[in-house]
Amino acid sequence: MEDSAATGPEGGATPAPGSATAAGPAASARTGYGPVFAVPEFRAVFVAHAFSLLGLVVSEIALSVLVYGLTGSPLLSALTFALGFLPYLIGGTLLAGVADRFPARRVLVVCDLVCAGCVAVMALPGTPVAVLLAMRAALALVAPVFQGTRTATLADVLGDGELFVLGRSLLRILSQSALLAGFGAGGLLLTAVSPRHALLVTVCTFLLSAALLRFGTRRRPARADRGQALVRDSLRGARRVLADRRTLALLLLFWVPPMFTVAPEALAAPYAEGLGAGTAGLGLLMCALPVGTIAGELFAGSRLRPATRDRITLPLVCVTLLPYAAYALRPGLGWSLVLLVLAGAGSAYTLGLDQWFVRAVPDELLGRAMTLNTAGLMTVQGVGMALSGAVAEFAGVRATIVGAGVLGTVSCVALATAARRAERGPTRAGAADLPPLP
Repeated sequence: MEDSAATGPEGGATPAPGSATAAGPAASARTGYGPVFAVPEFRAVFVAHAFSLLGLVVSEIALSVLVYGLTGSPLLSALTFALGFLPYLIGGTLLAGVADRFPARRVLVVCDLVCAGCVAVMALPGTPVAVLLAMRAALALVAPVFQGTRTATLADVLGDGELFVLGRSLLRILSQSALLAGFGAGGLLLTAVSPRHALLVTVCTFLLSAALLRFGTRRRPARADRGQALVRDSLRGARRVLADRRTLALLLLFWVPPMFTVAPEALAAPYAEGLGAGTAGLGLLMCALPVGTIAGELFAGSRLRPATRDRITLPLVCVTLLPYAAYALRPGLGWSLVLLVLAGAGSAYTLGLDQWFVRAVPDELLGRAMTLNTAGLMTVQGVGMALSGAVAEFAGVRATIVGAGVLGTVSCVALATAARRAERGPTRAGAADLPPLP
């Protein structure tokens, strides 16, 4: 999976003969998700991801309901969701070395088993609230290691070219779809069973995911040696990743736009109330951004050539938050939904970033880099939600969303400019240099 490649004339990557993505002269022009699903290992990873998402969504709902039922405290109930963000930074920095120090399949299976064990403790009758919250934090601590390892594994399963980009896109589409359908399904489940019984469903989904990954993927050796202590190695790897100007610029392009993107979601309830849209309007506002994201990813992945996606990546980054500025015109519910869908569709820039990033990071650091990326992404989204709420207390909901659009756009333009100017960082072992940024 480490075949060399050359840079194509249009800025796209031209795979070398015999590589995972090479299929003759038309390979770089092929679009669509069919070839990704033709890879048996990816099918196993995809279905396992679906089971993990189902388990995670059900556990979040069931645990929130369970904690509220035990305590009657809205604060503690909300804290169960907040604990899904807070430990990401810790796990993604102090434990990132796990992703490269051990065989990837073993890491993925063990993470699923740990998650199943944590949820099993939650499901036990009489488990104290403090233990419930501790288990929720443990799930979030493991999550970035699991997600970073899985993403690095995709580069082994699919190569680091077009198939990798589309595979990552499919996993993101699945995640956004889970946001749309998962909470509704979890709510229906809780009308039929108790929260603790719903948690048992989650245990089963994590075990199914572990089984799929164990028997549906190949065993591959660890990417790096285990010469240092885990925490020291994780921090050293993070420093190496962040020390390269180009890699740092790409990471910031992954992190900064979502920090501003979450503003309308964080403020959806008061915004819907201000419009007089009621609970139905609130539901539509919460769904609009994921719908736009799914539509943008599907279009870019199935209809655009790789070279075209390369060319539009940075322009899309620069305009994806602009629709929020239009909130200054005081749109009604219908136009607000349109603006959110447009903003979500702009996130298709991530398809271009994915390929640049996986080729910029040395192979022995890929798992740690992906884990760090995941941890940073979740952390900045949590920070963005908190900041949006704090600013809205003083400036108002609409002004906060407009401010997120304007300040976010300025930040994205600055980052895109920095990415263009950054010197080329080290590439993965045996892989091509990044295509030049447009």
